[in-house]
Amino acid sequence: MHVVVLGSQWGDEGKGKLVDWMTTNVSAVVRFQGGHNAGHTLIINQEKTILRLIPSGILHSHVRCLIGNGVVVSPRALMEEIAELQARSIDVFSRLGVSESCALILPSHIALDQARESAKGKSAIGTTGRGIGPAYEDKIARRAIRFADLYSERLLIEKIKELLDYHNFILTHYFKVSAVSYKETYEELLRFAEGYFTLKTDVAAELAVLKKDNKNILFEGAQGALLDIDHGTYPFVTSSNTTAGAASTGSGVGPCCFDQVLGVAKAYTTRVGAGPFVTELFDDTGKLLAEKGHELGSVTGRPRRCGWFDAVSLKRSAIINSLTGLCIMKLDVMDGLSEVKICVGYKYQDQILTMPPVDSSVLEGCEAVYEVLPGWPSDSTKGVVDFAQLPVQAQDFLKRIEEVVEVPVIAISTGPDRAETILRTAIFE
Repeated sequence: MHVVVLGSQWGDEGKGKLVDWMTTNVSAVVRFQGGHNAGHTLIINQEKTILRLIPSGILHSHVRCLIGNGVVVSPRALMEEIAELQARSIDVFSRLGVSESCALILPSHIALDQARESAKGKSAIGTTGRGIGPAYEDKIARRAIRFADLYSERLLIEKIKELLDYHNFILTHYFKVSAVSYKETYEELLRFAEGYFTLKTDVAAELAVLKKDNKNILFEGAQGALLDIDHGTYPFVTSSNTTAGAASTGSGVGPCCFDQVLGVAKAYTTRVGAGPFVTELFDDTGKLLAEKGHELGSVTGRPRRCGWFDAVSLKRSAIINSLTGLCIMKLDVMDGLSEVKICVGYKYQDQILTMPPVDSSVLEGCEAVYEVLPGWPSDSTKGVVDFAQLPVQAQDFLKRIEEVVEVPVIAISTGPDRAETILRTAIFE
């Protein structure tokens, strides 16, 4: 089976734990978009692992981990991440492959990203400043340096000179900041080429072999569907397509190959950075969710904005991704609340909307319409692994989510550890 797992809202939903938990039954995990701006946190036997580029299956010795062509790769970040894993005796090189078509993130991309955000001041989008957007721009403009280019010295020298001439002109003349060194950029790429050439892989061809052999494959998204460059809350979005369609274009697998698309959402909603957030809480409940849920970005450390469960935005995500199942994370964070809320509509002027508007300026003017359900203040969901053992109120909360979103809840996380998970429906046969 081929299964896509992606964040169904604005990222940080807990995809990493879910993918890691599911990899017992798969032969390969494929990352198909984004860059090292997405952090996936795994907690296994109380040990924390934070992954940024490498797929979440890397901790399993039987799993092949592949970075597809839709990902933009920072050589520096990948080298650091590999070194961290190797320090823990994890054999990365035998498990990991990187598409030779991946566009690379250079120091000049980072400089451009940070200079732009700084120049925008209060109007900044809230990027991570890691060069993701500028790298995707160069990819679309057909001037990117790709992994395969590292193995032709003549071509590499030509492309670095052309690209840095362009980047440095913008940095020095428009943003009035320092230029990026050609020599240092070349040397960094050379070190990467020499030490990591064995990772270069024809990902599409490898996946075709696995499919022919009827192997289970998991496709792992980064960020969340509502940060999609086309379908998200534009312009407060990321620079890639984060929806299920990108699993095909970002890996080289045909769209008819996917059997399931699983959307990951928290029992409440969070968002990092700027942009409209209809259910955002500014009261003590919002603070409580942030504290109990440890809502800090795993890569950036930025605090996440917290709000009640937004079923309206999730309905759009279900449509644009063809979601076949929902995975609800951090249910245990809701323990102790006397009531819980589900946003079932947006009030805009005199209208009640059950589908979020596309225009972010309209979305900013929407108010949440809530259904209020009883909480479970005296009971705990922490570590529960059987749906029937959950408090009745928690069961009702999850069932109501299913009804509003019209997608079944097939898995529930009741704690950060891999084992603290309820599976209601088998994902793999």
